[in-house]
Amino acid sequence: MLVFALTTLEKLERVPIEFWLKMVMIIAVFALSIVPIRGISQVNKVVLTVLVFMIVTGLGFHWVYERNEPKVLTPMVDAIAPFFPSKKTATRW
Repeated sequence: MLVFALTTLEKLERVPIEFWLKMVMIIAVFALSIVPIRGISQVNKVVLTVLVFMIVTGLGFHWVYERNEPKVLTPMVDAIAPFFPSKKTATRW
């Protein structure tokens, strides 16, 4: 049984340090996100809905103007882009 433990420990020692740093960062971000989530759960739902709508709308307009949306959303942005100005079609005065 000790032989199996040593081989597992040897395998863990071969894992790059960058992996362990990323794992610690993921756990830290998850742990630190609990505080804001608990605070947001106490906010009035109407205020939260308006705030989320404003953030999503602003992000959407930014994606349409700059055309730097995630590749998954490109078909959706392609459909609504002709109705809004974009950096490629904007003219300078």
